[in-house]
Amino acid sequence: MKVLLTGGTGFLGKKLSSTIATTSELTLLVRNGSNVVANINAFASEMTESVDYSEILFGNDVVIHAAALAHKVNSKLELADYTAVNEKLTLRLAEQAANVGVKRFIFISTIGVNGISNTKPFKFSDKPNPCEYYAISKNSAEICLKKIALETGMEVVIIRPPLVYGMGAPGNFGTLLKLAEKNFPLPLGAINNRRSFVSIDNLVDLIITCIDHPNAANQTFLVSDDEDISTSNLLKKLTLAAGKKPWLLPVPVSFLKLLATMVGKKEAVERFSSSLTVDIDHTKKTLNWKPPITLDEGIRRCFK
Repeated sequence: MKVLLTGGTGFLGKKLSSTIATTSELTLLVRNGSNVVANINAFASEMTESVDYSEILFGNDVVIHAAALAHKVNSKLELADYTAVNEKLTLRLAEQAANVGVKRFIFISTIGVNGISNTKPFKFSDKPNPCEYYAISKNSAEICLKKIALETGMEVVIIRPPLVYGMGAPGNFGTLLKLAEKNFPLPLGAINNRRSFVSIDNLVDLIITCIDHPNAANQTFLVSDDEDISTSNLLKKLTLAAGKKPWLLPVPVSFLKLLATMVGKKEAVERFSSSLTVDIDHTKKTLNWKPPITLDEGIRRCFK
């Protein structure tokens, strides 16, 4: 099996590439100037919609497209910036992949396509409700990919993960890891929400399952550790895993939001305090798959 991976130098891509390379012939498509793991074949190129990737794509059975312009809190990026990378570049890559005979295109999307919060778990079949530029661009890419699949016969697999965590995780989870390690007294002990997360090991396992599973063709999969947890309890587990005693103060969420609004951090607090859960029954039944590690084990590996 010959696999081409984009985004192979990112948080997910590094773990994914090192795992795939043990069983498949792997090629990375990376940006110019990227640092690539030794002994893995790589092509460096400008990642724009005007580039012809046909020669790089030719001969591969599967493309895993993990490269993206990620969501950034309080970013000044506009929708057009996200669209250029997450939609238009994806469309060009997929069209060229189909033209040179790639059999399957796996697209790493986001649970944000479903929405940013909920009171009951999101399902794969729910009507999309993207609210942020990043998720809007990913949803547009999904629509384009499904059209390409119908027109060309290339199989498309869409995977929508919630927040991905693990050692060295960037973004919001990286912030939580730092807070757990420093163990300052935090006013986060009264957040009684429910959130789904996915360890990087579980997400990588699902992606690899989708490389050649016959039932994965033209499906959309949600993924998580299949265990939901409040932000307060997550911080407690992280702090304990870091070898510290949790020190969380039960400050009302309404007061936290007020303070956050005053200092320009409203979006971050909204993310920490709102609920977002996913139903992965479709994923488990379709692929006969279950997360190979538990939430507790995933947290332990953050500090291994």
